[in-house]
Amino acid sequence: MCNHLCLLRNHAQSALDALAMTDEDILHEFRASEALLEGHFKLSSGRHSGHYLQCARVLMNPERAGRLAFALAQKIPRDIRNAIDVVVSPAMGGIIIGQEMGRALGKDAMFLERPEGEFHLRRGFRIEPGAKVLMVEDVVTTGLSSREAIAAVGREGGEVIAEVALVDRSNGTADLAVPFFPLVDIAFPTYAEDEVPDELAAIEVTKPGSRAA
Repeated sequence: MCNHLCLLRNHAQSALDALAMTDEDILHEFRASEALLEGHFKLSSGRHSGHYLQCARVLMNPERAGRLAFALAQKIPRDIRNAIDVVVSPAMGGIIIGQEMGRALGKDAMFLERPEGEFHLRRGFRIEPGAKVLMVEDVVTTGLSSREAIAAVGREGGEVIAEVALVDRSNGTADLAVPFFPLVDIAFPTYAEDEVPDELAAIEVTKPGSRAA
């Protein structure tokens, strides 16, 4: 017989299921917020692209951000979701969606910063020894920032048991060494510094990312 805690969990699961979104629903949110940009961009990974997903725009509306976070929470398998103790995200891009994921999961949310090039917890944040952590990103391209953030959580005493992101633009190639659950896959071509096509190189480059390349 289901006890009170069981009923609460079942109610939360039903709420998450009801807020599931299709890929077209998700892309509509990006288009509606003008979050998909075209030009010549140097991504935080150091690679170049003719497209950039400005997740800050899609998240600037609190109701939209909440919808996306609940849809993202629904992507996480129940056994992993039930094991999460705390949500952590890397600044700057992961802060808003990390906060909304904390709300969706009913967990505290904190963020990592790197004022001197390496991620650390600051502002009085701390992770209890052995705490199970969900890492939350906005966009994953190569997975470099995620791997650095995951390593930082380990140094702080926690264990990242999974990562989620609004967008996986790695075409499934990002190796994070933990289970990874993106809300949507959007695979625009990206280029190394010495591989940029002439037509893209002819456009002035913009560096919209939050990590110095």
